[in-house]
Amino acid sequence: MSPARTPSRARLAALTALLALGVIGAAVPAAGTAPGTAGHRRPCVASKVPDRGPARDVRRIAERAKAEMGLKSVIVRVTVDGREIVTTALGESMTGVPATPALHFRNGNVAISYLGTALLRLVDQGRVGLDDPVARWLPGLADGDRITLRMLAASTTGLVDYVRLPEFQRAVAADPFRQWTAKELVALATSRERWYEPGTNWSYSHANFVLLGEALEKITGTRLDVLLQEEVLGPLGLRETRNAVTPEIPAPVLHAFAADRGTYEESTFWNPSWTTAPGAVQTTDICDLARSAAGIGSGRLLSPAGYRELLNPGTVGLGRPTKTCPATVCLANTEATHYGAGLLVLGDWVAQHPLFFGYSASMAYLPSQRLSLAVSTTNGPDAAGGHSAHLIAQRIAAALAPDHPIPDFG
Repeated sequence: MSPARTPSRARLAALTALLALGVIGAAVPAAGTAPGTAGHRRPCVASKVPDRGPARDVRRIAERAKAEMGLKSVIVRVTVDGREIVTTALGESMTGVPATPALHFRNGNVAISYLGTALLRLVDQGRVGLDDPVARWLPGLADGDRITLRMLAASTTGLVDYVRLPEFQRAVAADPFRQWTAKELVALATSRERWYEPGTNWSYSHANFVLLGEALEKITGTRLDVLLQEEVLGPLGLRETRNAVTPEIPAPVLHAFAADRGTYEESTFWNPSWTTAPGAVQTTDICDLARSAAGIGSGRLLSPAGYRELLNPGTVGLGRPTKTCPATVCLANTEATHYGAGLLVLGDWVAQHPLFFGYSASMAYLPSQRLSLAVSTTNGPDAAGGHSAHLIAQRIAAALAPDHPIPDFG
């Protein structure tokens, strides 16, 4: 991470001054349970509609993006050092049902950053070593004696990503409600020749994190959802982030819609069981997403050595196309943009941006300014799809921290 430059510190000082003056930052007080927060143990509510300053800038960015990208909803929260700059929700969850900050949505690969942090906490506690071979806990995995915990977390095993396989894509399109097991997913990935020898290159594979979740359970003797609650969610105060055994989403729900199968249809309860390890298939809200950005991105739960490994477990310098791994798969990991232990380092930001059947989200944290961005979007019928939440986060970063843009990876 490069050090903050003077203009950015000045920008942070300006934001902090506005907070102190009450111009931005104070959430609307809730008397009892705020509207739209049923099921919440703390209210996640919109701040006052801003008429000036950075909060107004953020809302305008969200409004323009919603119109330009054809989005059905945009929910945003921005904080500095945990203090609210703005929380806002635009559009609808369903027809006639307004979007609110309290709505729950799927957090996808944000949970993978929790897996990386949980692993590094175990390393900090002396319970495992990053370079321990996984054969000790996963004896049935081919080449398990050459694959380490570090390689699983950093996604450098060479395992094929089952999500890219045509047979998997056909199966999901034919039945998006299917419940996939970890055994089925790992079997798909290991049925194909590896993209490269373990530890010699980089490529994203969902199979790595399915296996990492299984390894964490074997290491600790604790079910993964319980382990993540004890090691990450609880310590960070993520009270609205929870595991889902079924496709259910706790009320209140942000509904999603997708055109993946050729027609615009509701995709809210399509089954996410294939997205990561059982026990880490989660839902969250925008307040928890912003808190997660800060907690994970700052390494709050880790030792200094653990935080360094989180940001670069050895991926910098890896990533090159080969005869068996195309450039679209084996992406270059540079000092500026690379994969960490379950997360992305994008310039000066620590980030994740999940995408799942009509849901898009983004969390990003700028350590030098303690600036957290959280964005969630859903698609309207004319939306192009893709990482719309990430694009909005990039625009917000350009407005609030112009010296620290969020670059793309790859």
